[in-house]
Amino acid sequence: MTHTVDLYWSFRSPYSYIVTPKLLELERDWDAKVNVKPVLPIAVRQPEFFANSDPLWFSYLMRDCARSAEFAGLTLRWPRPDPVVMDFATRTYPKEQPYIHRLTRLGQLAAGRGHGLALLRAVSHLIWSGEVEGWHEGDHLARALDAIGLDLAEMDAVQQAEADRLNAAIQQNEADQRAGGHYGVPLMVYDGEPFFGQDRYDQLVWRMQQKGMGAR
Repeated sequence: MTHTVDLYWSFRSPYSYIVTPKLLELERDWDAKVNVKPVLPIAVRQPEFFANSDPLWFSYLMRDCARSAEFAGLTLRWPRPDPVVMDFATRTYPKEQPYIHRLTRLGQLAAGRGHGLALLRAVSHLIWSGEVEGWHEGDHLARALDAIGLDLAEMDAVQQAEADRLNAAIQQNEADQRAGGHYGVPLMVYDGEPFFGQDRYDQLVWRMQQKGMGAR
C-alpha cells in the first residue's frame, strides 16, 4: 500500500524550501507519495498577520532559517526579490503582487500534472539558495524548469489562460490546510494527523513506518 502525504507548501517559506529535498527522498526510498497542494503565503492571505508582531519574531526567523538550512546541508539567502513584495517602512503588503500568484499557479499546474514536487524543488532552490542574482530575470526560471523536463513558456500560457481554475484549486488547498489542522507551512498531513514545520519530518516518517510504510 502506498502511503500518501498531503503537503501544504509556499514559495515564500524558507522552511518549505528546506524540507523539499527530504520529501523527494521519501518518495524515492519509501512506498510513499507526496500530494502537493500549494498555498499562498499567509502574508498574502492575511496581510495583518505580521503587522503587530514583536520585532524579535523576524530577527529570530532570520537566524533560525539560516541555521536550519545549514543543518540540512543547504545554502540559503533571503530571496532577491522577495516572492512577496513588502513595504518595509509600514510593514504592510500591497494588494498587487507581481510574483507570488504566478509562482503558486505554476506549482498547482505542475501538481495536477504529476510534477509538483519536482517543480517545488527546482523553483525553491532557484529562489532561496542564493546561487543566482535576480531569480525572476532572464532565463533563470525557464532553465530551472527545463532541467526537470518542463516548459516554462507552455506552463505560463496555461496558468494565465486557466487562472480562475487554478486560483480556485489553490483556495481549496488553503481550506483543506486548515481542515488538516494548521495554517502554516510546510504542513504535512498523513492519515488525518498534521505535522507542521520542516522539523517534524522525522516524526512524520516515524509515524508512517508505525503504520506499515515499507522501503522501496
